[in-house]
Amino acid sequence: MIICINVTYSSFHSFHQTELYAEVPATCLPIVYSPEYNITFMGLEKLHPFDAGKWGKVIRFLKEEQFITDEIIVLAREASEADLLVVHTARYLNRLKWSLVVATITEIPPVLFLPNFLVQRKVLKPLRTQTGGTIMAGKLAMDRGWAINVGGGFHHCSSDKGGGFCAYADITLAIKFLFERVEGVARATIIDLDAHQGNGHERDFLEDRRVYIMDVYNRHIYPGDGYAKRAIKRKVELEWGTEDMEYLQKVELHSEGALNEIRPDIIIYNAGTDILDGDPLGGLAISPQGIIKRDEIIFRAARRRGIPILMVTSGGYQKKTARIIADSILNLHRQGLIGEEHRISKSIQFILYGKEHFSFCVPQKKDNFMGLE
Repeated sequence: MIICINVTYSSFHSFHQTELYAEVPATCLPIVYSPEYNITFMGLEKLHPFDAGKWGKVIRFLKEEQFITDEIIVLAREASEADLLVVHTARYLNRLKWSLVVATITEIPPVLFLPNFLVQRKVLKPLRTQTGGTIMAGKLAMDRGWAINVGGGFHHCSSDKGGGFCAYADITLAIKFLFERVEGVARATIIDLDAHQGNGHERDFLEDRRVYIMDVYNRHIYPGDGYAKRAIKRKVELEWGTEDMEYLQKVELHSEGALNEIRPDIIIYNAGTDILDGDPLGGLAISPQGIIKRDEIIFRAARRRGIPILMVTSGGYQKKTARIIADSILNLHRQGLIGEEHRISKSIQFILYGKEHFSFCVPQKKDNFMGLE
C-alpha cells in the first residue's frame, strides 16, 4: 500500500492542517481501506451481530479475484481530533473518553468494563480510521469520478450524538470537507439505502439546503427518528419483508427522480447490506443478486449524468455480506461503471524517505505555492 501525506499551510488557508487530502498516485485505484478498519479484541466483537472484520474480508475476496493488489489500494489514514472537530463538538468527543458512552454507542455492554485507553485503541481507532477513509474517498471521487471506502457509512452519528455502532459522523465530515476545501462543490446528494433511517446525517443537514437526502429504509425499525425525518427530501418507507422486485423498482424510480430534481456536484451513496434477506436487524428480504443490481442502478445513474460518486459500505449483519460487497464491486467493474479514470487535480509530487510519497498540492487558481504551475 502507498502512504500519502498532505501538507497544508495555514498561511494560505484558514483551515486546520490535515493529512486526509493527499494527492494519490495515478497508479492507485480510488478504493480506500486499511487493516486498521477491523475490530478484534478478546472476542468482544462477537458480542455484537455486526461482523467487525467484514472489511478485511471484502479486500481478501477482491484480491482472490485479482481485481486489486496491496500496491493499488489507497491506505486510509486515521481522522485526527482536528479533523473530527470540523463537525463534532468538543463536548461530544470528550464524552467518548468514557467507556460507558462507547459501550452504549457500540451496543457492546462489556466495553463498559474496559479501561478507556483500550477502548480508544481497540474500538474507536478503527472507527476513526474508517472515518478518515470516507473523507479521503470524498476527495478521490471528485478527482477520479468515483471512489469506494470499503468501510464507513456511520449514518446514525451526528455532530453531538452517536448510536447504532456509529461513533463518528463520517458522511457529514466528508461533505463538509468537500464544501470547505474543494472548488466547485456546492451541492451534495446523499442516497442512503441502508435498511435503517440515516438519522445522523439528517440531523446534521436539517437546515442546510445544499444537501439533498434520499432515504429508503424499513419504517418499523431503529431509529424511528421523526425529528431527523424532516431533513429527508425523498423519503421511501418500506414494510417488513420487502422483496427484490418492489425494492429495485422503488430504488430506480426515486434515485432517478432525486437526481433529476437537483443535480448535485457529488453523490454520497450509503450502500448498507443489511437489506439482505435474513439480516437480524434489517427486516427486509433482498437477495444477494438484488443488492448487486441495486448498486449497479445507483452507479449507472451517477455515471450517466457525469456526477462523481462516493460509496461507503455501512451496515450488514451477516457473515455473507462481505462476499456480496466484493461481488458487487466486481460487477460494477464488469459493467464499466468503475475503473481507471483520468485524474482531474493538479499537483507536484515529491518522493522522499524511500517508499513514502509526500504530496504538496498546488492550487489551480489562487494561493499558488512558490509560483509553481
